[in-house]
Amino acid sequence: MARGPRKHLKRLSAPKHWMLSKMGGTFAPRPSSGPHRLRECLPLVIFLRNRLKYALTGAEAIKICNMRHIQVDGKVRTDPRFPAGFMDVITIPKTKESFRMLYDVKGRYCVHRIQPVEAKYKLCRVEKTWIGARGVPYLQTHDGRVLRFFDPDVKPHDTIKIDLENGMVDDHVMFEAGNVCMAIGGHNVGRIGTVLDREKHHGEHDLVHIKDAMDHTFTTRIENVFILGKGTDPWVSVPKQKGIRLTIAEERDRRREVKAALT
Repeated sequence: MARGPRKHLKRLSAPKHWMLSKMGGTFAPRPSSGPHRLRECLPLVIFLRNRLKYALTGAEAIKICNMRHIQVDGKVRTDPRFPAGFMDVITIPKTKESFRMLYDVKGRYCVHRIQPVEAKYKLCRVEKTWIGARGVPYLQTHDGRVLRFFDPDVKPHDTIKIDLENGMVDDHVMFEAGNVCMAIGGHNVGRIGTVLDREKHHGEHDLVHIKDAMDHTFTTRIENVFILGKGTDPWVSVPKQKGIRLTIAEERDRRREVKAALT
């Protein structure tokens, strides 16, 4: 049997949201160990080559990373396989561009450009809290951060706002009804709406009912819900679809309207 961690990833086994062509080769870049899971992240080499088109080949993307042009959450990352995940801020100082990793309504990471003011912070979901040695409180976020001495009002499933320059918590928003959220897992990944209520099930997964801007309601597990801000105003800018998922017929009608307006 093989020993040690796996070092290869077949192209057909890669996550579908990477949108790699089936005939483009045998292998795909396997993400390195990092703050996000393999099937929930996007390696920097794919972001540079397949999304931004700043590199034609993987070798060019590796050279861009080795020249220290790529920053993730304010830190230079030279590993081309570094796993960038949800809410990460990718900055390219050479071109003065900043991007935030967000899902579109079809569950794929989109190239979402943000302003320099917004690139100074990120939102993190609190996964768990505990009391460590000598009564020191700790919390862990969805991107692997561990913080100490946080606000006692912060509970699991809440969202905290972190300043990327010093790593300190600026603000937090509680997981409660009426706040805007995004689904980051399940069949509704990428949809944005307002939390209606939380349905508790002891011994099972708690369910959350959400209503989007089109008054369509859907239900997902609580671990798939990410609070974006207080009330109906998110703390970060969202993709152009605004998290509203259309049916196939509605997408067809919109394409016809755009085509008719151009002719």
